[in-house]
Amino acid sequence: MRKWFYPLAFVTLIAFAILFLNLTNEKMIEFDANIADLLAGNEFLQVFRIFGEQIVIIIAALILILFLGFNKRNYRGMLVVLFSVGGGNLLNKLLKVWVQRERPDFPNQVDSFSFPSGNAMVGLLYLFTIAYFLTESVSSKMTRYIIWLGAIVLTILVGLSRVAATAHYASDVLAGWMIGYSFFIIVTIWYEWRNGQMNKRVTQSE
Repeated sequence: MRKWFYPLAFVTLIAFAILFLNLTNEKMIEFDANIADLLAGNEFLQVFRIFGEQIVIIIAALILILFLGFNKRNYRGMLVVLFSVGGGNLLNKLLKVWVQRERPDFPNQVDSFSFPSGNAMVGLLYLFTIAYFLTESVSSKMTRYIIWLGAIVLTILVGLSRVAATAHYASDVLAGWMIGYSFFIIVTIWYEWRNGQMNKRVTQSE
């Protein structure tokens, strides 16, 4: 992974904190209202809600775990999927309970808090984790770019679909992306560090 991805995670963590501290700020409220007016009811965006649904995320994560386990024998990678997707989902729930921001009014109200958006956060985590492992052994730069671009675009569409469905404020989605990316990089750093340690041991044993 490119080195500049790591400091970017620090920037997104700060951005998350700024969003949290300004939830009741008049400008933030105005921003959420403007984006809601712009996207609410957008049928095209709402199509992408399915990619943020829990069942889809679970199935995708399980397929990736099986692929890493049986095809690649990458058992540490299997843990990364669990840490990233499962751990990220748990972190999201804890943050929601801590912040306790009420959801915007919408017809199919669900019994959970709004900040940060779980679909945006966990959607980013599972899509980025898939992209990371798909590109891990790809030599073609163009192919890697296409895979990452696809993951980024789909992540954005999933997040915006929550605003279009009036299930979240735009700031909820932004916060989900910010903390989701930071968490993804933390897990990735652990994975690459452990792989580096293992490579050192193999080299020393030779």
